[in-house]
Amino acid sequence: MSTTLTSRLPLRCWAEIDLAALERNLRLIRASLPAHMRYVAVIKADAYGHGLPQTAARLMHAGADLFAVATLAEAAAIREIGPGWPILLLSPLLPEEDRYLADYDLAATVSSAEEVARFDAVGRAAGRPIPVHLKIDTGMGRLGVWHEEAPALWEKIRAASHVRLAGVFTHFASPDDDLAFTAEQRKRFLDALARCPGLPLDDLFVHADNSAGIETMSGAGLFNAVRVGLLQFGILPHPHSLLAQVRTEPVFSFHTRVGLVKKLPRGTTVSYGRTRTLNRDTTVAILCAGYGDGLPRAASNRAQVLVRGRRCAVLGRVTMDQTIIDVTDVPGVAAGDAVVLVGRQEGAEISITEFSGWADTIPWETLCSVTKRVPRLYRTALGV
Repeated sequence: MSTTLTSRLPLRCWAEIDLAALERNLRLIRASLPAHMRYVAVIKADAYGHGLPQTAARLMHAGADLFAVATLAEAAAIREIGPGWPILLLSPLLPEEDRYLADYDLAATVSSAEEVARFDAVGRAAGRPIPVHLKIDTGMGRLGVWHEEAPALWEKIRAASHVRLAGVFTHFASPDDDLAFTAEQRKRFLDALARCPGLPLDDLFVHADNSAGIETMSGAGLFNAVRVGLLQFGILPHPHSLLAQVRTEPVFSFHTRVGLVKKLPRGTTVSYGRTRTLNRDTTVAILCAGYGDGLPRAASNRAQVLVRGRRCAVLGRVTMDQTIIDVTDVPGVAAGDAVVLVGRQEGAEISITEFSGWADTIPWETLCSVTKRVPRLYRTALGV
């Protein structure tokens, strides 16, 4: 089936991405930060499922200072959109990927002396220095040089003729629920920087905070950048955060349609495994979406959806392509009706956080789990 024909087919399940809201969110977040703070837009994992090319282009228009991604392919996709914006690879590079740092003008994360040597060789072959961000492990236990060993690695970078330090950063393990440990990590980071002689901090991106950690920024003058991921998409990583006052708008919504409406008698068991028995005569609607689209199986018998502005319960197990809901109390439901899985309808709302809670997961995973067979419709200030 051709792409053109596919694009004309009726939609069974789709996501809507409001790019105008994304731009407003960036401007609102920036306005809430100190004037000197630079905006690092984290758009890894296909911009958290929102679509990397479209998201990156809009954030360029809105004035992001640096893009952070996880993979070389993501970085290359951004570079194809527009030259000039700094791009940081947050994940380690495979040795065979090193040469592309020069090809695409990318900054690499450095955690070891071995990486410094590799990137120095790439820079020497290219005839220009490779920018790097020195990552310091202050307690995450993932990437980064252990904070006590950071000065030694800085000396390696300093001695490498074709490596240029462009930033220093760390990653907080529990910024939303362990303020004491976050404060300890911040102290370790600042202490490590203080023990690095000649570190040109005025010329670097110095970043530690992400969407969940912004509230703990103690105003230390060394920090001049913040990594913003989920918050720019209108999702508050921690519902009790001080950032609740930053009224960002949801960018993502998730929709499907009713495929069939039928009546079932009391006592009928529903879906695979017969995990639900109807306790009344029930009108059910069969939705054109299942876990093959991103409605998690773990939400079986727990989730709710919006039909005609009313909440309707999921009955039984979510299946690959279909989900059964109870519409007994919603008059007039018919095949073709629009159903909201995440988003607003007639004044009612199901947030991504609530939706994720039904599946015992987090919004990050939910967004990344909406599959490729779900088309993304992009809205701007002028409409779709």
